[in-house]
Amino acid sequence: MKGTELSAARITAVDTYDIRFPTSRELDGSDAMNPDPDYSAAYVVLRTSAADGHEGHGFTFTIGRGNDVQVAAIDALAPYVVGRSVAELTADPGALSHTLIGDSQLRWLGPEKGAMHMAIGAVVNAVWDLAAKREGKPLWQLLADADPQWLVSQVDFRYIGDALTPDEALDLLTKGKQGARERATDLLRRGYPAYTTSPGWLGYSDEKLTRLAKEAVADGFTQIKLKVGADLQDDVRRCRTARAAIGPDIRMAIDANQRWDVAEAITWTNALAEYDPYWIEEPTSPDDILGHAAVRRGVHPVKVATGEHVQNRIVFKQLLQAGAIDVLQLDSARVAGVNENLAILLLAAKFGIPVCPHAGGVGLCELVQHLSMFDYVALSGTTDDRVIEYVDHLHQHFLAPVVIDQGHYKAPVEPGFSATMRQSSLDTYRYPDGVFWAADLEASNPEARA
Repeated sequence: MKGTELSAARITAVDTYDIRFPTSRELDGSDAMNPDPDYSAAYVVLRTSAADGHEGHGFTFTIGRGNDVQVAAIDALAPYVVGRSVAELTADPGALSHTLIGDSQLRWLGPEKGAMHMAIGAVVNAVWDLAAKREGKPLWQLLADADPQWLVSQVDFRYIGDALTPDEALDLLTKGKQGARERATDLLRRGYPAYTTSPGWLGYSDEKLTRLAKEAVADGFTQIKLKVGADLQDDVRRCRTARAAIGPDIRMAIDANQRWDVAEAITWTNALAEYDPYWIEEPTSPDDILGHAAVRRGVHPVKVATGEHVQNRIVFKQLLQAGAIDVLQLDSARVAGVNENLAILLLAAKFGIPVCPHAGGVGLCELVQHLSMFDYVALSGTTDDRVIEYVDHLHQHFLAPVVIDQGHYKAPVEPGFSATMRQSSLDTYRYPDGVFWAADLEASNPEARA
């Protein structure tokens, strides 16, 4: 009877929440392009009629204004999901991904980029969260245990077949199975290498930068990252300060958050080269493939990294084909969810480029750890020159927050995608009528209640 009930279960609702945190007040997350972000999540919960009580949780990340637009985009997808069989949906998330991306009228708003594409990612990720919970596995393990042929079926090869064929993907995943069990054991014991951006926000004082950088080294991190790009002399001073704090043996990456033109990126990065930056991140527009290639030539041996704003697998394909990047920084919520990130991981493996994901934000650390851990266990088979970004804020709002130990992400063991936020956090930070924001509005405008 229980199995019959589960097989008959349907998606009954797609609930959305506009969740915003007031991070701008402490300048957490501040950088040259985004001086006052309020880290936010357009959050979605897939409710079901299943007796097991499992729900699918997902979200996409924004930095405040416009989060309501992102929520509206997710709401537009609800008719495609409500009423669908839970068993069929979780057995083949790729079918839903294909349906959502392929809608001819919604597709006009992209295609395959922007708010609608990110909304698809939130919904698709929620389906994977539900699938992993039903299997009783953390998502990284669900993916690592999966049959390579099935994983290939989850990838959309349209527009990337000139760089990666299904047969090549199958070969990569089949080879990735060799030694996977031993690597999974190693992952559970040792964790996955991390680096931290927490010391490097642009709005922090030199004193705070120094204190946090020293704490990061003491905590076992072997790489930190600094935001740059607003003022060259300030950047010279801050890079000097950071290098003095961490010493010569700790890697220090720098991140311009798309601030520069190509020539400016080359000049500015070379001006900071004496402080031995490991990579320059987002030196120019994320859409400028040839520009990134020119920057890479112009700043060698400093590496070029990008990806957190890359819109889809097609742009990643071209960055790799053009030899434009040394480090690929996929994002768990910018593209259309796990399925498209599988394509991106496979492309990186084909081209031999290390993946060091973008994280931080709201819940991005929680999500992206699963993708890197799958990549290590069952695809690339290595953590050499691979690290996951870590930022130490907002994790307390999740039921299964990331755990960092000696500069490594501990492998999640709870079933799901680590995406479930606490109901108390949803109730408090829902915008504009959650407990925090309602009180904030009243405090700033005593007449608001009237």
